[in-house]
Amino acid sequence: MRIGAFSTPLLVFALLIPAESFAQGSKALPGKIVTAIDARVAGDDKRTRFVIDLNGKAEMSVFTLADPYRVVLDFPDVVFKLSPAAGKSGRGLVQAFRYGVFAPGKARVVIDTKEPVSIDRSFIVDGYEAQPARLVLDLVPTSRDNFMKNAAAKQKAPPPIVTAALPPDTAMSKSGPPIIVIDAGHGGIDSGAIAPSGVEEKAVVLAVAKKLAEKLERTQKFRVILTRYDDTFLPLQERVQMARMNAAALFISIHADSISRKEGDARGASIYTVSDRASDADAARLADKENRADAIAGVDLSGKSDDVAGILVDLAHRETKNFSGLFARTLAGRMQSATPMHPSPLRSAGFTVLRAPDVPSVLVELGFLSNSLDVKLLTSDVWRDRVTDSMVEAVQNFFQERQTAAR
Repeated sequence: MRIGAFSTPLLVFALLIPAESFAQGSKALPGKIVTAIDARVAGDDKRTRFVIDLNGKAEMSVFTLADPYRVVLDFPDVVFKLSPAAGKSGRGLVQAFRYGVFAPGKARVVIDTKEPVSIDRSFIVDGYEAQPARLVLDLVPTSRDNFMKNAAAKQKAPPPIVTAALPPDTAMSKSGPPIIVIDAGHGGIDSGAIAPSGVEEKAVVLAVAKKLAEKLERTQKFRVILTRYDDTFLPLQERVQMARMNAAALFISIHADSISRKEGDARGASIYTVSDRASDADAARLADKENRADAIAGVDLSGKSDDVAGILVDLAHRETKNFSGLFARTLAGRMQSATPMHPSPLRSAGFTVLRAPDVPSVLVELGFLSNSLDVKLLTSDVWRDRVTDSMVEAVQNFFQERQTAAR
Protein backbone atom coordinates (compact mmCIF):
# COMPACT_ATOMS: atom_id res chain seq x y z
CA MET A 1 0.00 0.00 0.00
CA ARG A 2 1.51 3.31 -1.02
CA ILE A 3 1.47 6.64 0.73
CA GLY A 4 -1.06 7.77 -1.85
CA ALA A 5 -3.64 5.71 0.01
CA PHE A 6 -3.70 8.53 2.55
CA SER A 7 -3.66 11.32 -0.01
CA THR A 8 -7.36 12.24 0.19
CA PRO A 9 -7.15 16.01 0.70
CA LEU A 10 -5.63 16.03 4.13
CA LEU A 11 -7.08 18.65 6.37
CA VAL A 12 -4.90 20.74 8.62
CA PHE A 13 -6.14 23.30 11.12
CA ALA A 14 -3.44 24.59 13.43
CA LEU A 15 -4.25 26.54 16.55
CA LEU A 16 -1.03 28.00 17.91
CA ILE A 17 -1.94 29.16 21.37
CA PRO A 18 -0.52 32.65 21.94
CA ALA A 19 1.57 33.38 24.97
CA GLU A 20 -0.99 35.79 26.36
CA SER A 21 -3.58 32.99 26.57
CA PHE A 22 -1.48 31.19 29.18
CA ALA A 23 -1.12 32.11 32.78
CA GLN A 24 1.92 34.27 33.42
CA GLY A 25 5.15 32.38 32.85
CA SER A 26 3.45 29.37 31.33
CA LYS A 27 6.11 28.67 28.73
CA ALA A 28 8.55 25.92 29.56
CA LEU A 29 11.65 27.39 31.14
CA PRO A 30 14.76 27.19 28.93
CA GLY A 31 16.51 23.87 29.54
CA LYS A 32 13.78 22.67 31.90
CA ILE A 33 12.03 19.42 31.02
CA VAL A 34 8.34 19.21 31.91
CA THR A 35 6.83 15.81 32.67
CA ALA A 36 3.34 14.66 31.73
CA ILE A 37 2.27 12.54 34.71
CA ASP A 38 -1.33 11.63 33.85
CA ALA A 39 -3.82 11.83 30.98
CA ARG A 40 -7.52 11.09 30.82
CA VAL A 41 -10.67 11.52 28.75
CA ALA A 42 -14.14 12.49 30.04
CA GLY A 43 -17.49 13.43 28.57
CA ASP A 44 -19.73 12.04 25.85
CA ASP A 45 -20.42 12.24 22.11
CA LYS A 46 -21.66 15.82 22.45
CA ARG A 47 -18.64 17.19 24.31
CA THR A 48 -15.42 15.40 25.20
CA ARG A 49 -12.67 16.75 27.42
CA PHE A 50 -9.05 15.62 27.17
CA VAL A 51 -6.80 16.45 30.14
CA ILE A 52 -3.06 16.06 30.70
CA ASP A 53 -1.51 16.67 34.13
CA LEU A 54 1.93 18.31 34.03
CA ASN A 55 4.52 18.89 36.74
CA GLY A 56 5.32 22.32 35.36
CA LYS A 57 4.28 25.00 32.90
CA ALA A 58 4.48 24.27 29.19
CA GLU A 59 3.71 25.71 25.79
CA MET A 60 1.65 23.79 23.26
CA SER A 61 0.26 23.96 19.75
CA VAL A 62 -2.88 22.17 18.57
CA PHE A 63 -3.99 21.19 15.07
CA THR A 64 -6.25 18.64 13.42
CA LEU A 65 -5.75 16.18 10.57
CA ALA A 66 -8.33 14.30 8.53
CA ASP A 67 -8.44 10.86 6.92
CA PRO A 68 -8.30 9.53 9.56
CA TYR A 69 -9.57 12.22 11.93
CA ARG A 70 -6.95 13.23 14.48
CA VAL A 71 -6.22 16.03 16.93
CA VAL A 72 -2.51 16.63 17.42
CA LEU A 73 -0.84 18.37 20.37
CA ASP A 74 2.81 19.41 20.12
CA PHE A 75 5.01 20.41 23.06
CA PRO A 76 8.63 21.49 23.36
CA ASP A 77 10.70 19.57 25.92
CA VAL A 78 8.00 17.41 27.49
CA VAL A 79 8.55 13.79 28.54
CA PHE A 80 5.81 11.29 29.32
CA LYS A 81 5.56 9.17 32.45
CA LEU A 82 2.04 7.86 32.02
CA SER A 83 0.43 4.56 32.90
CA PRO A 84 1.15 1.83 30.30
CA ALA A 85 -2.62 1.63 29.77
CA ALA A 86 -2.94 5.35 28.99
CA GLY A 87 -4.52 5.99 25.62
CA LYS A 88 -5.45 2.40 24.80
CA SER A 89 -9.15 3.24 24.89
CA GLY A 90 -11.18 6.42 24.73
CA ARG A 91 -14.54 7.89 25.54
CA GLY A 92 -17.07 10.13 23.87
CA LEU A 93 -15.61 11.53 20.66
CA VAL A 94 -12.16 10.05 21.37
CA GLN A 95 -11.30 6.54 20.21
CA ALA A 96 -7.80 6.41 21.68
CA PHE A 97 -4.62 8.47 21.93
CA ARG A 98 -0.87 7.91 21.80
CA TYR A 99 2.15 9.96 22.78
CA GLY A 100 5.91 10.12 22.52
CA VAL A 101 8.91 11.90 21.06
CA PHE A 102 8.28 13.22 17.56
CA ALA A 103 11.58 14.98 16.84
CA PRO A 104 14.52 16.23 18.92
CA GLY A 105 13.12 18.59 21.55
CA LYS A 106 9.52 18.02 20.49
CA ALA A 107 6.88 15.76 22.04
CA ARG A 108 3.53 14.90 20.50
CA VAL A 109 0.12 13.54 21.50
CA VAL A 110 -2.13 12.23 18.72
CA ILE A 111 -5.82 11.81 19.56
CA ASP A 112 -7.88 9.60 17.25
CA THR A 113 -11.47 10.82 17.02
CA LYS A 114 -14.56 8.95 15.88
CA GLU A 115 -15.75 11.76 13.60
CA PRO A 116 -14.89 15.33 12.56
CA VAL A 117 -14.46 17.54 15.61
CA SER A 118 -13.78 21.15 16.35
CA ILE A 119 -11.64 22.43 19.17
CA ASP A 120 -14.08 24.36 21.30
CA ARG A 121 -11.57 25.37 23.97
CA SER A 122 -7.93 24.69 24.78
CA PHE A 123 -6.10 26.11 27.75
CA ILE A 124 -3.58 25.38 30.51
CA VAL A 125 -4.40 25.76 34.20
CA ASP A 126 -1.54 26.59 36.55
CA GLY A 127 -0.68 24.17 39.32
CA TYR A 128 -1.89 25.09 42.78
CA GLU A 129 -0.55 23.67 46.05
CA ALA A 130 -0.70 19.86 45.59
CA GLN A 131 -2.58 20.07 42.30
CA PRO A 132 -0.55 19.72 39.06
CA ALA A 133 -0.75 22.07 36.11
CA ARG A 134 -3.39 20.86 33.64
CA LEU A 135 -3.72 21.06 29.90
CA VAL A 136 -7.41 20.97 28.93
CA LEU A 137 -8.82 20.37 25.45
CA ASP A 138 -12.58 20.44 24.79
CA LEU A 139 -13.80 18.76 21.59
CA VAL A 140 -17.27 19.01 20.06
CA PRO A 141 -18.67 17.33 16.92
CA THR A 142 -18.90 19.14 13.61
CA SER A 143 -19.59 18.26 10.01
CA ARG A 144 -16.82 17.49 7.59
CA ASP A 145 -17.88 20.45 5.45
CA ASN A 146 -17.60 22.83 8.40
CA PHE A 147 -14.33 21.29 9.37
CA MET A 148 -12.94 21.91 5.89
CA LYS A 149 -14.38 25.44 5.66
CA ASN A 150 -12.82 26.40 8.99
CA ALA A 151 -9.54 24.94 7.91
CA ALA A 152 -9.62 26.86 4.63
CA ALA A 153 -10.19 30.10 6.54
CA LYS A 154 -7.68 29.51 9.32
CA GLN A 155 -5.20 27.05 7.90
CA LYS A 156 -1.73 27.29 9.30
CA ALA A 157 0.84 24.56 8.88
CA PRO A 158 2.14 22.73 11.93
CA PRO A 159 5.80 23.01 12.85
CA PRO A 160 8.07 21.38 10.25
CA ILE A 161 9.36 17.88 10.82
CA VAL A 162 12.92 17.93 12.08
CA THR A 163 15.06 15.05 10.90
CA ALA A 164 17.42 13.66 13.51
CA ALA A 165 20.90 14.86 12.68
CA LEU A 166 23.47 12.27 11.66
CA PRO A 167 26.75 12.00 13.56
CA PRO A 168 29.57 14.04 11.95
CA ASP A 169 31.34 10.96 10.58
CA THR A 170 28.32 9.86 8.53
CA ALA A 171 28.41 12.62 5.95
CA MET A 172 27.75 11.52 2.40
CA SER A 173 30.75 10.13 0.60
CA LYS A 174 31.02 8.91 -2.98
CA SER A 175 34.22 6.98 -2.34
CA GLY A 176 35.49 4.55 0.23
CA PRO A 177 33.76 1.46 1.63
CA PRO A 178 30.11 0.68 0.82
CA ILE A 179 27.58 2.62 2.88
CA ILE A 180 24.90 0.57 4.63
CA VAL A 181 21.83 2.28 6.08
CA ILE A 182 20.17 0.38 8.93
CA ASP A 183 16.64 1.49 9.68
CA ALA A 184 15.22 0.74 13.13
CA GLY A 185 11.48 0.82 12.49
CA HIS A 186 9.02 3.09 14.29
CA GLY A 187 10.29 5.24 17.21
CA GLY A 188 9.12 8.10 19.38
CA ILE A 189 5.37 8.50 19.32
CA ASP A 190 5.06 5.43 17.06
CA SER A 191 5.75 2.42 19.30
CA GLY A 192 5.00 -0.17 16.62
CA ALA A 193 3.78 -3.57 17.78
CA ILE A 194 3.43 -4.16 21.53
CA ALA A 195 3.70 -7.57 23.22
CA PRO A 196 1.11 -8.59 25.85
CA SER A 197 3.92 -8.16 28.38
CA GLY A 198 4.43 -4.54 27.29
CA VAL A 199 7.62 -5.02 25.25
CA GLU A 200 7.59 -2.43 22.44
CA GLU A 201 8.77 -3.04 18.90
CA LYS A 202 10.54 0.32 18.66
CA ALA A 203 12.86 -0.58 21.56
CA VAL A 204 13.59 -4.13 20.40
CA VAL A 205 14.49 -3.15 16.84
CA LEU A 206 16.65 -0.19 17.92
CA ALA A 207 18.71 -2.49 20.16
CA VAL A 208 19.23 -4.95 17.30
CA ALA A 209 20.00 -2.17 14.81
CA LYS A 210 22.65 -0.67 17.07
CA LYS A 211 24.28 -4.04 17.66
CA LEU A 212 24.29 -4.84 13.94
CA ALA A 213 25.77 -1.42 13.12
CA GLU A 214 28.51 -1.88 15.71
CA LYS A 215 29.49 -5.29 14.32
CA LEU A 216 29.48 -4.13 10.70
CA GLU A 217 31.68 -1.14 11.59
CA ARG A 218 34.03 -3.47 13.42
CA THR A 219 34.77 -5.36 10.18
CA GLN A 220 36.22 -2.09 8.77
CA LYS A 221 34.69 -3.04 5.41
CA PHE A 222 31.60 -0.81 5.60
CA ARG A 223 30.37 2.57 6.73
CA VAL A 224 27.10 2.35 8.60
CA ILE A 225 24.36 4.94 9.11
CA LEU A 226 21.41 4.42 11.43
CA THR A 227 18.22 6.23 10.47
CA ARG A 228 17.64 6.84 14.18
CA TYR A 229 20.02 6.58 17.11
CA ASP A 230 17.45 7.03 19.86
CA ASP A 231 13.72 6.97 20.60
CA THR A 232 12.79 9.54 17.95
CA PHE A 233 10.12 9.35 15.25
CA LEU A 234 11.20 9.63 11.63
CA PRO A 235 8.72 9.75 8.70
CA LEU A 236 8.88 6.91 6.18
CA GLN A 237 9.82 9.10 3.25
CA GLU A 238 12.75 10.59 5.16
CA ARG A 239 14.10 7.09 5.85
CA VAL A 240 14.07 6.40 2.11
CA GLN A 241 15.65 9.77 1.37
CA MET A 242 18.39 9.15 3.91
CA ALA A 243 19.46 6.03 2.01
CA ARG A 244 19.42 7.81 -1.33
CA MET A 245 21.14 11.00 -0.15
CA ASN A 246 23.98 8.96 1.31
CA ALA A 247 24.34 6.86 -1.87
CA ALA A 248 23.77 3.73 0.19
CA ALA A 249 24.77 0.38 -1.29
CA LEU A 250 22.28 -1.45 0.95
CA PHE A 251 19.26 -0.54 3.09
CA ILE A 252 18.08 -2.86 5.89
CA SER A 253 14.86 -1.99 7.73
CA ILE A 254 14.36 -3.91 10.99
CA HIS A 255 10.94 -4.65 12.49
CA ALA A 256 9.01 -7.15 14.65
CA ASP A 257 5.49 -8.23 13.71
CA SER A 258 2.38 -8.92 15.78
CA ILE A 259 -0.98 -10.52 14.99
CA SER A 260 -4.22 -10.69 16.93
CA ARG A 261 -5.39 -13.85 18.66
CA LYS A 262 -8.27 -14.27 16.23
CA GLU A 263 -5.72 -14.45 13.41
CA GLY A 264 -4.05 -17.41 15.12
CA ASP A 265 -0.45 -17.76 16.23
CA ALA A 266 2.73 -17.31 14.23
CA ARG A 267 6.42 -17.05 14.94
CA GLY A 268 9.76 -16.76 13.24
CA ALA A 269 11.67 -14.28 11.10
CA SER A 270 10.80 -13.18 7.55
CA ILE A 271 12.61 -11.09 4.95
CA TYR A 272 10.59 -8.85 2.65
CA THR A 273 11.40 -7.12 -0.63
CA VAL A 274 9.24 -4.51 -2.32
CA SER A 275 6.60 -5.42 -4.88
CA ASP A 276 3.54 -3.71 -6.29
CA ARG A 277 1.65 -6.94 -5.62
CA ALA A 278 1.93 -8.65 -2.24
CA SER A 279 3.14 -12.26 -2.23
CA ASP A 280 0.29 -13.23 0.11
CA ALA A 281 -2.46 -11.82 2.30
CA ASP A 282 -0.27 -11.68 5.42
CA ALA A 283 2.39 -9.71 3.54
CA ALA A 284 -0.27 -7.26 2.32
CA ARG A 285 -1.59 -6.85 5.88
CA LEU A 286 1.86 -6.17 7.24
CA ALA A 287 2.75 -3.64 4.53
CA ASP A 288 -0.54 -1.84 5.10
CA LYS A 289 0.18 -1.65 8.84
CA GLU A 290 3.79 -0.48 8.44
CA ASN A 291 2.84 2.13 5.84
CA ARG A 292 0.47 3.77 8.32
CA ALA A 293 3.34 4.91 10.54
CA ASP A 294 3.20 8.53 9.34
CA ALA A 295 -0.55 8.76 9.91
CA ILE A 296 -0.12 7.23 13.37
CA ALA A 297 2.40 9.91 14.29
CA GLY A 298 0.20 12.76 13.08
CA VAL A 299 2.15 13.66 9.96
CA ASP A 300 0.34 15.81 7.40
CA LEU A 301 0.65 13.92 4.12
CA SER A 302 -1.15 16.55 2.03
CA GLY A 303 1.11 18.38 -0.34
CA LYS A 304 3.70 15.63 -0.28
CA SER A 305 5.28 14.94 -3.62
CA ASP A 306 4.27 11.73 -5.30
CA ASP A 307 7.89 10.69 -5.80
CA VAL A 308 7.70 7.77 -3.42
CA ALA A 309 4.50 6.44 -4.97
CA GLY A 310 6.01 6.87 -8.43
CA ILE A 311 9.05 4.85 -7.48
CA LEU A 312 7.17 1.69 -8.38
CA VAL A 313 7.68 2.71 -11.99
CA ASP A 314 11.38 3.21 -11.37
CA LEU A 315 11.60 -0.25 -9.89
CA ALA A 316 11.56 -1.49 -13.46
CA HIS A 317 15.30 -1.03 -13.02
CA ARG A 318 15.83 -4.73 -12.72
CA GLU A 319 19.31 -4.50 -11.27
CA THR A 320 18.11 -2.97 -8.00
CA LYS A 321 15.27 -5.49 -7.68
CA ASN A 322 17.58 -8.37 -8.49
CA PHE A 323 20.15 -7.27 -5.91
CA SER A 324 17.42 -6.86 -3.29
CA GLY A 325 16.24 -10.40 -4.01
CA LEU A 326 19.79 -11.73 -3.89
CA PHE A 327 20.42 -10.16 -0.49
CA ALA A 328 17.06 -11.36 0.85
CA ARG A 329 17.93 -14.96 -0.11
CA THR A 330 21.43 -14.65 1.33
CA LEU A 331 20.09 -13.18 4.56
CA ALA A 332 17.43 -15.87 4.97
CA GLY A 333 20.04 -18.57 4.43
CA ARG A 334 22.31 -17.19 7.13
CA MET A 335 19.59 -16.31 9.66
CA GLN A 336 18.03 -19.79 9.61
CA SER A 337 21.00 -21.11 11.60
CA ALA A 338 20.59 -18.37 14.23
CA THR A 339 16.84 -17.99 14.80
CA PRO A 340 13.51 -19.69 14.02
CA MET A 341 12.23 -18.71 10.59
CA HIS A 342 8.65 -18.29 9.40
CA PRO A 343 7.45 -21.20 7.21
CA SER A 344 7.46 -18.72 4.27
CA PRO A 345 10.52 -16.60 5.07
CA LEU A 346 10.90 -14.84 1.69
CA ARG A 347 7.99 -12.52 0.90
CA SER A 348 7.17 -9.26 -0.85
CA ALA A 349 4.71 -6.38 -0.56
CA GLY A 350 4.39 -2.65 -1.18
CA PHE A 351 6.43 -1.30 1.75
CA THR A 352 6.96 2.44 1.41
CA VAL A 353 10.28 2.26 3.22
CA LEU A 354 11.72 -0.10 0.57
CA ARG A 355 10.94 2.05 -2.45
CA ALA A 356 14.30 3.63 -3.18
CA PRO A 357 14.81 2.85 -6.89
CA ASP A 358 18.59 2.81 -6.74
CA VAL A 359 19.28 1.17 -3.35
CA PRO A 360 18.89 -2.61 -2.80
CA SER A 361 16.53 -2.80 0.17
CA VAL A 362 15.00 -5.41 2.45
CA LEU A 363 12.72 -5.32 5.48
CA VAL A 364 13.50 -7.88 8.19
CA GLU A 365 10.74 -8.99 10.55
CA LEU A 366 12.73 -10.53 13.42
CA GLY A 367 9.77 -12.38 14.90
CA PHE A 368 6.33 -11.90 16.42
CA LEU A 369 5.77 -9.92 19.60
CA SER A 370 2.41 -11.69 19.83
CA ASN A 371 4.27 -14.99 20.36
CA SER A 372 5.73 -15.53 23.85
CA LEU A 373 8.57 -17.73 22.55
CA ASP A 374 9.63 -15.07 20.05
CA VAL A 375 9.43 -12.37 22.74
CA LYS A 376 11.90 -14.33 24.89
CA LEU A 377 14.32 -14.41 21.98
CA LEU A 378 13.83 -10.78 20.93
CA THR A 379 14.65 -9.57 24.44
CA SER A 380 17.66 -11.89 24.90
CA ASP A 381 21.18 -10.49 24.57
CA VAL A 382 22.46 -13.94 23.62
CA TRP A 383 19.94 -14.18 20.78
CA ARG A 384 20.69 -10.64 19.61
CA ASP A 385 24.39 -11.50 19.39
CA ARG A 386 23.66 -14.67 17.47
CA VAL A 387 21.22 -13.16 14.98
CA THR A 388 23.32 -10.05 14.29
CA ASP A 389 26.36 -12.28 13.69
CA SER A 390 24.35 -14.09 11.02
CA MET A 391 23.28 -10.78 9.48
CA VAL A 392 26.88 -9.56 9.31
CA GLU A 393 27.84 -12.78 7.51
CA ALA A 394 24.99 -12.24 5.04
CA VAL A 395 26.11 -8.66 4.32
CA GLN A 396 29.70 -9.75 3.73
CA ASN A 397 28.61 -12.59 1.44
CA PHE A 398 26.31 -10.28 -0.48
CA PHE A 399 29.07 -7.81 -1.32
CA GLN A 400 31.49 -10.61 -2.16
CA GLU A 401 28.95 -11.99 -4.63
CA ARG A 402 28.41 -8.55 -6.13
CA GLN A 403 32.14 -8.07 -6.60
CA THR A 404 32.41 -11.49 -8.22
CA ALA A 405 29.51 -10.74 -10.57
CA ALA A 406 31.07 -7.41 -11.55
CA ARG A 407 34.33 -9.02 -12.72
